[in-house]
Amino acid sequence: MTADPELIVFEGTEPLCRAATEALVQQLLVAAAARGVCSLVLSGGMTPRGAYTLLAAETRLDWARVHVFWGDERNVPPDHPDSNFRMAYETLVSKVPIPPGNIHRVLTEGSNAERAATQYEDVIRTFFSLTAGEFPRSDVVLLGLGTDGHTASLFPGSPLLNEQRRIVAAVRVDRLNSTRITLTPPAINHSACVMFLVSGGTKAEALRAALREPSDPQQRPAQAIRPTSGRLIFMVDAEAASLL
Repeated sequence: MTADPELIVFEGTEPLCRAATEALVQQLLVAAAARGVCSLVLSGGMTPRGAYTLLAAETRLDWARVHVFWGDERNVPPDHPDSNFRMAYETLVSKVPIPPGNIHRVLTEGSNAERAATQYEDVIRTFFSLTAGEFPRSDVVLLGLGTDGHTASLFPGSPLLNEQRRIVAAVRVDRLNSTRITLTPPAINHSACVMFLVSGGTKAEALRAALREPSDPQQRPAQAIRPTSGRLIFMVDAEAASLL
């Protein structure tokens, strides 16, 4: 049975980011206490950036137990202004005592996105000790929502919305003249907790469509995210929720 979305609305972006930080810290603490380690999948975007700034000041986490991954990445070098890794590194990763071996980024130094996707899938399979056909159970996956309804690098009409086998895949987004590497829907949907962080009035229509329109992931990719045995939480501000 897939998870029904939990919707939590906040008056502004700042309380949203505070609540999101507290929620993911609690999720990671429980996971680390149970297994000794925990996994956090990071997202790009302005709203997650605010949460990362707060998380960098968090003192309750033992960062030696936290392993960080990325839900998607642009096929650019890690120091490029468009790099999701760079944003997370500057706002969070570089500011906490996390061991270098716990930082699992997409290796985008080369020009071959398919190779980078394959390498990243191998990294994930090794960390989670997966056998053929298994998907990772990440403890927390953070996601954003685009104005066109995309999440991670799963865009409307993408063939990856029908993917059932791969954990990571490369995809060309022609209208953005961009090549991306992204987790696939089943890789996200096997997670223990998926948190969408959505803010601003420009996201209101996309959020309304994702939560209120009939299911059509090809047109509304965020609807492809429905954890099979985990929580799905939409944490949004009042402006984003204005059409609900």
